[in-house]
Amino acid sequence: MSCVIGGVVAFDYTAWSVRYPELASSVAQPLAQQYFNEAQLYCDNTPCSPIRDASVGGQRSMLLNMLTAHIAALNAPIGGQPSSSLVGRISNATEGSVSVATQMDLPAGSPQWFAQSKYGIAFWQATSQYRTMHYVPGPVPVINPYGRFGRR
Repeated sequence: MSCVIGGVVAFDYTAWSVRYPELASSVAQPLAQQYFNEAQLYCDNTPCSPIRDASVGGQRSMLLNMLTAHIAALNAPIGGQPSSSLVGRISNATEGSVSVATQMDLPAGSPQWFAQSKYGIAFWQATSQYRTMHYVPGPVPVINPYGRFGRR
Protein backbone atom coordinates (compact mmCIF):
# COMPACT_ATOMS: atom_id res chain seq x y z
CA MET A 1 0.00 0.00 0.00
CA SER A 2 1.38 3.39 -0.89
CA CYS A 3 1.06 6.29 1.49
CA VAL A 4 0.47 9.97 0.87
CA ILE A 5 3.65 11.88 1.70
CA GLY A 6 2.89 14.43 4.40
CA GLY A 7 -0.74 13.31 4.33
CA VAL A 8 -1.75 14.30 7.85
CA VAL A 9 -4.54 16.74 8.65
CA ALA A 10 -3.76 19.44 11.23
CA PHE A 11 -6.60 20.82 13.33
CA ASP A 12 -7.84 24.23 12.18
CA TYR A 13 -9.89 25.72 15.01
CA THR A 14 -11.00 28.68 12.91
CA ALA A 15 -12.46 26.46 10.18
CA TRP A 16 -14.01 24.15 12.79
CA SER A 17 -15.65 27.05 14.65
CA VAL A 18 -17.09 28.45 11.40
CA ARG A 19 -18.67 25.07 10.60
CA TYR A 20 -19.82 24.35 14.18
CA PRO A 21 -20.54 27.76 15.76
CA GLU A 22 -23.00 26.24 18.25
CA LEU A 23 -20.11 24.25 19.73
CA ALA A 24 -17.32 26.77 19.26
CA SER A 25 -19.11 29.27 21.49
CA SER A 26 -18.67 26.82 24.38
CA VAL A 27 -15.44 25.02 23.41
CA ALA A 28 -12.19 26.97 23.52
CA GLN A 29 -9.35 26.18 21.10
CA PRO A 30 -7.19 24.14 23.54
CA LEU A 31 -10.12 21.88 24.46
CA ALA A 32 -11.20 21.54 20.82
CA GLN A 33 -7.61 20.51 19.98
CA GLN A 34 -7.85 17.77 22.61
CA TYR A 35 -11.16 16.58 21.12
CA PHE A 36 -9.50 16.53 17.69
CA ASN A 37 -6.63 14.45 19.11
CA GLU A 38 -9.23 12.03 20.50
CA ALA A 39 -11.03 11.93 17.15
CA GLN A 40 -7.84 10.54 15.62
CA LEU A 41 -8.35 7.41 17.72
CA TYR A 42 -11.48 6.69 15.67
CA CYS A 43 -10.43 8.04 12.28
CA ASP A 44 -6.96 7.23 10.92
CA ASN A 45 -5.02 10.45 10.34
CA THR A 46 -1.77 8.94 9.14
CA PRO A 47 -0.25 9.08 5.67
CA CYS A 48 -1.50 5.47 5.14
CA SER A 49 -5.14 6.25 5.98
CA PRO A 50 -7.72 4.74 3.63
CA ILE A 51 -9.21 8.25 3.45
CA ARG A 52 -6.75 9.61 0.91
CA ASP A 53 -7.80 13.28 0.60
CA ALA A 54 -5.82 14.97 3.37
CA SER A 55 -5.82 18.40 1.73
CA VAL A 56 -7.04 21.50 3.55
CA GLY A 57 -10.83 21.28 3.48
CA GLY A 58 -10.57 17.77 2.03
CA GLN A 59 -12.56 14.70 2.94
CA ARG A 60 -10.40 13.54 5.86
CA SER A 61 -10.37 17.05 7.31
CA MET A 62 -14.17 17.23 7.14
CA LEU A 63 -14.58 13.78 8.71
CA LEU A 64 -12.19 14.57 11.55
CA ASN A 65 -14.02 17.85 12.18
CA MET A 66 -17.35 15.97 12.32
CA LEU A 67 -15.87 13.55 14.81
CA THR A 68 -14.40 16.41 16.85
CA ALA A 69 -17.85 18.02 16.95
CA HIS A 70 -19.39 14.70 18.05
CA ILE A 71 -16.90 14.31 20.89
CA ALA A 72 -17.44 17.95 21.89
CA ALA A 73 -21.23 17.47 21.89
CA LEU A 74 -20.87 14.45 24.16
CA ASN A 75 -18.40 16.01 26.59
CA ALA A 76 -18.31 19.80 26.54
CA PRO A 77 -20.58 21.98 28.62
CA ILE A 78 -22.90 23.58 26.05
CA GLY A 79 -24.71 26.83 26.77
CA GLY A 80 -23.50 26.88 30.37
CA GLN A 81 -25.00 23.44 31.02
CA PRO A 82 -22.73 20.51 31.91
CA SER A 83 -22.61 17.61 29.47
CA SER A 84 -25.15 14.87 30.01
CA SER A 85 -24.18 11.92 32.18
CA LEU A 86 -26.41 9.65 30.08
CA VAL A 87 -24.60 7.06 28.01
CA GLY A 88 -26.22 5.65 24.88
CA ARG A 89 -29.18 6.70 22.84
CA ILE A 90 -32.42 7.75 24.50
CA SER A 91 -34.75 4.81 23.92
CA ASN A 92 -37.71 6.06 25.96
CA ALA A 93 -38.78 9.33 27.57
CA THR A 94 -41.84 10.51 29.47
CA GLU A 95 -42.71 14.00 30.58
CA GLY A 96 -44.92 13.67 33.67
CA SER A 97 -42.63 12.87 36.63
CA VAL A 98 -39.76 12.97 34.10
CA SER A 99 -38.17 9.64 33.19
CA VAL A 100 -35.56 8.84 30.60
CA ALA A 101 -34.28 5.44 29.53
CA THR A 102 -31.14 4.88 27.50
CA GLN A 103 -29.89 1.92 25.55
CA MET A 104 -26.29 1.10 24.72
CA ASP A 105 -26.09 -2.27 22.97
CA LEU A 106 -22.98 -2.35 20.86
CA PRO A 107 -22.97 -5.27 18.45
CA ALA A 108 -20.14 -5.31 15.93
CA GLY A 109 -20.50 -2.66 13.23
CA SER A 110 -23.09 -0.73 15.21
CA PRO A 111 -23.48 3.03 14.87
CA GLN A 112 -25.03 3.52 18.33
CA TRP A 113 -22.16 5.49 19.86
CA PHE A 114 -22.14 7.73 16.79
CA ALA A 115 -25.94 8.09 16.89
CA GLN A 116 -25.75 10.04 20.15
CA SER A 117 -25.29 13.27 18.21
CA LYS A 118 -26.14 14.61 14.77
CA TYR A 119 -22.43 15.10 14.13
CA GLY A 120 -21.60 11.49 14.96
CA ILE A 121 -24.31 10.00 12.79
CA ALA A 122 -23.23 12.27 9.93
CA PHE A 123 -19.70 10.87 10.35
CA TRP A 124 -21.06 7.31 10.41
CA GLN A 125 -23.00 7.85 7.20
CA ALA A 126 -20.14 9.63 5.45
CA THR A 127 -17.69 6.80 6.26
CA SER A 128 -19.88 3.92 5.08
CA GLN A 129 -17.68 3.42 2.02
CA TYR A 130 -14.72 2.66 4.30
CA ARG A 131 -16.55 -0.05 6.24
CA THR A 132 -16.99 -2.39 3.29
CA MET A 133 -14.66 -5.12 2.21
CA HIS A 134 -12.14 -4.20 -0.44
CA TYR A 135 -10.77 -7.09 -2.47
CA VAL A 136 -7.03 -6.86 -2.89
CA PRO A 137 -5.80 -9.53 -5.31
CA GLY A 138 -2.62 -11.35 -4.44
CA PRO A 139 0.36 -11.70 -6.75
CA VAL A 140 -0.14 -13.58 -9.99
CA PRO A 141 1.93 -16.75 -9.97
CA VAL A 142 4.31 -17.17 -12.89
CA ILE A 143 4.68 -20.80 -13.84
CA ASN A 144 7.53 -21.83 -16.09
CA PRO A 145 6.62 -25.22 -17.64
CA TYR A 146 10.26 -25.72 -18.72
CA GLY A 147 11.70 -25.49 -15.27
CA ARG A 148 14.17 -22.94 -14.14
CA PHE A 149 16.30 -23.19 -17.27
CA GLY A 150 13.66 -22.03 -19.72
CA ARG A 151 13.22 -23.24 -23.31
CA ARG A 152 16.13 -24.36 -25.50
